[in-house]
Amino acid sequence: MGRGRGTASLLPPMPAPTTATTESRSSAARWATVRFAVVKVPEISAVFWIVKVLTTGMGEATSDFLVHRMPPPVAVLIGLVGLLAALWWQLTTTRYGAVPYWLAVVMVAVFGTMAADVLHIGLHVPYVVSTAFFAVSLAVVFIVWHRVEGTVSIHSISTRRRELFYWTAVMTTFALGTAAGDMSARTLNLGYFASGVAFAALIAVPLVAWRFFGLNPIVAFWFAYIVTRPLGASFADWMGVPHALGGLDWGRGDVSIGLTVPIVILVAVLAVTRMDVQAEDAASA
Repeated sequence: MGRGRGTASLLPPMPAPTTATTESRSSAARWATVRFAVVKVPEISAVFWIVKVLTTGMGEATSDFLVHRMPPPVAVLIGLVGLLAALWWQLTTTRYGAVPYWLAVVMVAVFGTMAADVLHIGLHVPYVVSTAFFAVSLAVVFIVWHRVEGTVSIHSISTRRRELFYWTAVMTTFALGTAAGDMSARTLNLGYFASGVAFAALIAVPLVAWRFFGLNPIVAFWFAYIVTRPLGASFADWMGVPHALGGLDWGRGDVSIGLTVPIVILVAVLAVTRMDVQAEDAASA
């Protein structure tokens, strides 16, 4: 044999990245790190929490109405398309707007309910298991978000990447809250009304802990944010399900419409007054 070549010389040469590939990667990087002039989430106020709870109940009722009125796969597809369209509108805006933001929240509420229900009804996963799964998933989202950005504060949502982390966390909190609410009402046999009361008491815990015992405000916010989901969904189920299931039997469709009306009114007020727009200098965080 002749003189041996190095191993590396036996391998085919790696193709140099094309201009199109380089530009594509550069474009994706710029899109993810683009900085906004203002924070792209609303200021936290009493109106924020009212609308948030209303959207959780509306999402629960709407999801249940759709899956009982059409084949579940069709309902899930409609929910997914609506979610993607709403998120695309929200993500492609450069400023916070009440209408695209809350539309995205509503669609997350609808599809988040469907995602949790698919695990239980479609795949027969117990509520305890799905609740644990979504809790772990949310913890992973927060850990990765914090390691990459150094904060999970909603006052820091001033870049595209932070916004993507934010909406990933929001979607996971909705799925977790749905599973936890169903586990409380069905697995623990508390029923929908008792579950709603229990979560109403639980949501006061982060407020009291933050105000009087120095709980980190970021932790307090996300604690309360998670609990709003089972709170609103439990009362929506209680109003909509038949008497045989412990409800008022008002009908899921009627409950959905009844909760949609105040959401539309409040969001319209926010859009006109812009009272929930965070300060411009918050974007520098």
